[in-house]
Amino acid sequence: MKIPPYPHPLIAREGWPILIGALIVALLVSAWSWWVSIPFWIFAVFALQFFRDPSREAPDGDGLVLCPADGRIVCVEDAADPYAGGRPALKISVFMNVFNVHSNRVPVDGAVQSIEYFPGKFFNAALDKASLENERNAMVLQTPDGQTVTAVQVAGLVAKRILCHASVGQSLYAGQRYGFIRFGSRVDVYLPPGTRPRVAIGDKVKATSTVLAELPVPARDDDSAA
Repeated sequence: MKIPPYPHPLIAREGWPILIGALIVALLVSAWSWWVSIPFWIFAVFALQFFRDPSREAPDGDGLVLCPADGRIVCVEDAADPYAGGRPALKISVFMNVFNVHSNRVPVDGAVQSIEYFPGKFFNAALDKASLENERNAMVLQTPDGQTVTAVQVAGLVAKRILCHASVGQSLYAGQRYGFIRFGSRVDVYLPPGTRPRVAIGDKVKATSTVLAELPVPARDDDSAA
């Protein structure tokens, strides 16, 4: 096992304004009435757990696709990747509820080929239609051996903010933190044909620590010539 470099605080920066505001309000209300302040303290505790952002150990191995988010597998199926020219792909989707860590991690080593944001609706992210109808942000990566992997952050029923900190042309490493989605959401990963899934629908998974799949071994030039 290895721990990818992770220069981030244990509480995600995206949550600092919300958490600080919740604590200030809870303290002010407590000075007036402890009983009235209880709901405010409950919200502050919820914000603290929601915006936690722990480092994770990553499995060793070549061609591994690391899970981009904590949550539950809701889709493992063949599909067309609408963000990379409609290429045939294996689609694996992770649904995050409000109690999961919402920090998003890069599934593979690769260079960012494109990033596209799509405004949309806010259906329950566990539903299949959320993949193409909800607000989302798609990042297409090319691995060092030339394979295409797409990671899509999808907003959910109460998620109103998708954050992506990557940029086109940037080289990312597997397990690197690249974004955050606030309050219930989903991440879809589109993988090359021939990828072998290592998870099934209903499995509980963790970002970086869980292996979603194994990429196919790319054909060598001497193999194709033969």
